[in-house]
Amino acid sequence: MTYPIYQVDAFTDRVFGGNPAAVMPLDEWLPDASMQALAAENNLSETAFLVPLPEQDDADFHIRWFTPGTEVPLCGHATLASAWVIFNKLGWHKDNIRFVSKSGPLGVHQDSNGWLVLDFPNLKFDKQETPAIIRQALETVPDTAYFVPNDTNYMIVLDSEAAVRAAQPDLRKLKELGNQGLIVTAKGDHCDFVSRYFAPGAGIEEDPVTGSIHSVLVPYWANQLGKTQLDARQVSKRGGVLRCELQGDRVAIAGQAAFYMEGSIQL
Repeated sequence: MTYPIYQVDAFTDRVFGGNPAAVMPLDEWLPDASMQALAAENNLSETAFLVPLPEQDDADFHIRWFTPGTEVPLCGHATLASAWVIFNKLGWHKDNIRFVSKSGPLGVHQDSNGWLVLDFPNLKFDKQETPAIIRQALETVPDTAYFVPNDTNYMIVLDSEAAVRAAQPDLRKLKELGNQGLIVTAKGDHCDFVSRYFAPGAGIEEDPVTGSIHSVLVPYWANQLGKTQLDARQVSKRGGVLRCELQGDRVAIAGQAAFYMEGSIQL
């Protein structure tokens, strides 16, 4: 069988920036083991798989996301990349795309500037003592961390953007967190906040740009800064730009996308 595959750089306006994602539209689901093997073969932080739902009134596509090592409950950049493929390669003429996912309903639409806007959940987080593994993996961490039950991540807040940029965690130690990743964030020098994301236990040493963590970052920084519209930067080597808005129990996360490649896979 032959299956189409696309690769799109998300949260950037140019190729070789942002976060690359593979997108594979399917007519029906492949076995989970096959999708996991494809994600490992692609060796990108995420591969998104889509199945259309033509007979469902409240959703257009079912979406699932796999890292090279595991399936994850939520992914922003691969959802944005999937929306770009649907709008530009699959002949989609509606203004919105409605996904069903392991994290519930998600939506994407294009704004007046051509940016793709993700409609994501506002994820709750619990304040707790910073785990020993994180203390061992990264020097000079705060005593308090935030755990995100629905996305199995920890978040720590550092004193400055410079500290976020300079962070060099011991990835072998962080891998002991298992499928749980570490978000490192601080107030930005030239934007509202910056972040980086590490998840070696899920097969991602450092993710270039991570839309889903903004379901936590946006409500946190909206509360800290007293505003609902926030400009964010993920300050990895490739880097990415996100325009975000807290909308009650939802978070709008907007970004651009750059098309890189399309082809086919033989199975």
